[in-house]
Amino acid sequence: MISLDINGKAYQVDVGPDVPLLWVIREHLKLTGTKFGCGIGACGSCTVHIDGKAARSCQTPVGSATGKKITTIEGLAETHPVIQAWIKEQVPQCGYCQSGQIMQAAALLAEDPNPSDAKIASAMDGNLCRCGTYPRIKLAVKTAAKEGKRL
Repeated sequence: MISLDINGKAYQVDVGPDVPLLWVIREHLKLTGTKFGCGIGACGSCTVHIDGKAARSCQTPVGSATGKKITTIEGLAETHPVIQAWIKEQVPQCGYCQSGQIMQAAALLAEDPNPSDAKIASAMDGNLCRCGTYPRIKLAVKTAAKEGKRL
């Protein structure tokens, strides 16, 4: 049995330590906000936070997440500045990549509450959006940074 702390809740799962964290989150725990995109860590759809840092859950063996604090999109409050900025700036089109985009942006802003345009571009570069909403994503990150200061 593997013990996990996900979104502040303790879970026990009966899987091997090499099973990708993504499959445990989605298939065993039924937290389906984290998406499967490419399976090789290149698209960012499966981004979660592990101890506050953005991580690709499709490439993270569940055994390496034991004893760490894992946060999925379901673990972010609806009032989180990034989620509110995503709504305000009308970022999503199809929406498939959005949970990964939001988790990446939240990790960036936790590390740097006032990132430069270059830092936003660099941090978000590994998260792909087939709809091409990159200008709105950048605007939403900037909006979240501004709004986050008010909290």
